[in-house]
Formats: sequence, structure tokens, C-alpha cells
Amino acid sequence: MELDGLGLMVALLVALPVTFVLGWFASRIDLRQWQRADRQAPKAYFKGLNLLLNEQTDKAVDAFIEAVQHDPDTSELHFALGNLFRRRGEFERAVRVHQHLLQRGDLGQADRERAQHALAQDYMKAGLFDRAEEAFRALEGTPFETEARLALLGLAERSRDWRSAAELAAQLEKSGTGSFAARVAHYLCELSLEAEARGDQAAAAELLDKALASAPQAPRPLVQRAQRLSRLGDHAAAWAAWSELRQRSPEAFARMAGEVVACAQAAGQTEAAATALAPLFDQQPGIDLLRALASLEGQPPARSPRLPTLLRDQPSLSAALELLDLPRADWPDGARQAVRDAVARAARPQQRYRCAACGFEAQRHFWQCPGCLGWDTFPPQRIEEL
Repeated sequence: MELDGLGLMVALLVALPVTFVLGWFASRIDLRQWQRADRQAPKAYFKGLNLLLNEQTDKAVDAFIEAVQHDPDTSELHFALGNLFRRRGEFERAVRVHQHLLQRGDLGQADRERAQHALAQDYMKAGLFDRAEEAFRALEGTPFETEARLALLGLAERSRDWRSAAELAAQLEKSGTGSFAARVAHYLCELSLEAEARGDQAAAAELLDKALASAPQAPRPLVQRAQRLSRLGDHAAAWAAWSELRQRSPEAFARMAGEVVACAQAAGQTEAAATALAPLFDQQPGIDLLRALASLEGQPPARSPRLPTLLRDQPSLSAALELLDLPRADWPDGARQAVRDAVARAARPQQRYRCAACGFEAQRHFWQCPGCLGWDTFPPQRIEEL
């Protein structure tokens, strides 16, 4: 018994140093492997970052792929690689990278939400709008919720889903993102047009009332109300809408001068229309106002005494064309110079040379483009001669 106990003690005394030595060797091997991997991954990472800063995107992608291969569990490298793929237009590869991140069971909640947002952006850039919408809706209740709602709002506008757009705009405004009243007014106006196309006049009128209540200073609801009433033949009510527009938005009233005059003539309000439009022409002359006032006066725009003023203040091609309808003998003093100024002003942007490689424009011809430094990239003709 004593010999057995002595043998056991000897075995323990021998085993303990051997175990210690083996453990020490194993730890050194693991430490060297970790140090080697740690050196390789940052080296590849910084190499990719340097290439990216030097705008060598292709080589940067290869460097990041190498870094991910050395350390496949590093999520930051995956995000960098996915963003690079998206910037390069390789959306399928970007989707695979971000889907791989989402499939990892050890990914933290913050990184999972970040990967979901990146995946939604991949789908959006790729034009896969149905998948993008689904991916953005999955971000409800996350720090990316506001960005996701803004993206969903853009998708709703793209698909002309005005009801969804109005709901999303209301949610964004409620969350403190900003004021969306003007956009909601546009959505309601679009819905009013749809209701009118269905023949639902009551709904069309109600939606325009809501649009005006949403954005009282927005010109579109009043313009659309006046146009709708004119189509229904209620010219008196339409003229009242135009008069209200004049008070709220004189600029929009002047822009719609042609329709204003047509409504005024149908409603027997020609004098009121002339009284309203003439001061606007004096403040800011324009071809639309000139034509509208000439119509009220029962004469062609070319005969209007306001035409020389318009040519002097705004030498546009539209005003010059009106003058060309007159015989040369009937031209007012200074009209020839005004027409020449209008033509020169319109021709100036076309009297330039444009580089065929980068689109750089210049008033004189260059053998070497100042923009892209390419040789013989400027055609011998100006833009107007091409």
C-alpha cells in the first residue's frame, strides 16, 4: 500500500511539470497565430483604406476582401466591403455581404439594425423597390426609423401612392422631422384629381378643402379649385377662387394669367381682371402677362403698347417672336436693338465649345481640355453648330 501511494505521488510530480510545459507551448502557439492574424488583418485593412483614399476603388475592394478572409467575424470590414460594392454599382454582391451579416447569430442588435438599413439601401439603389420597401419597413422602432420613413415616402411618391405618402408625411411631422404641410397639400391635390377622374365631384372638392387647410399659403389648391370650377361651368365661383389666389400668391396668379383672363371673360369680370393684372405687369413684366392683357384689350400681343417695355426689361426670344409678327415699318423705336439683344442673350450659352470626353465647356477652342486634360477632345464646331 505504501509503495502504491509512493508511485502515485511520483506520477503526479512528473505529470504536473509535463502538463505545465505542454500548456505553455500551446499558449505560445495560439498567441503566435493570433498575433500573425492580427498583423495580417489590419495590414490588409489599412491597405484598402489607403487605396480608397487614392480613389483606386478596384484595388481597395480586393484589399478589403483579403481582410475579411483573414478575419471573417469582423463586422466592420463587412460593412466597408458592402458599401464599396454599392458605390461601384455591384448591388448583388453588396446584398450578399449584408445578408451574410444578418444571418450571423453572434451579431449584436445595433449591427443587425445597421445591416438591415444597408440592405434596404442596396435594394433601393438596385431598383428593387418592392424588396426595398419591405427592408425599410423592418426598421420600424430602430434608430434608422426616420431615414427609413423618408425613403418609404420617396417610394410612395415614385409609385404615386398618395394616400401612403400622406400617412408617412404625417408620421414624419409628428416625430419632429420637419414640416411636410406643403407636400401633404400636393398629395391631397393629386387625390382630388383622381376623384374627379372617377366622377366623384364631392370627394374632389373635399380633398381640395383639406389641401388648402393643410397649407393655406400653397398656391396649388386654389389653382386647382379654380380650374375644376371652370370645367364645371361655375365661372363665378372660379373667379372667386382666382381672386383669392391673387391675394395669397400674386406670383402664381401672374403665372396663370391666361386661364385667369379666360375665366374672367366667361364670368363677365374683364375689367376686374385688367385691374388685377396690370399692376403685376408693372412690377414684373412677363410674356404671359403681356398676352393676357392684350387678350383683354382685344388686340394681338404685337400691337400692345407694353411690348417695347417687355423687350427693354426682359429681352427674351418669346417677346422678340411677338414683335416679328409686325411689319418692319410698324416696329417701335429701339425695337431692332431689343430683338438683337434677345437673340444674343439666347445664343450666348450655345456659342461655346464642349469637350467630348468630360463635357467641359469654354468660349474658345482648346487643344487640351482644361477639365480632363485630354488632347483633341474639343470638336471644331461650337455647340450650336453640332
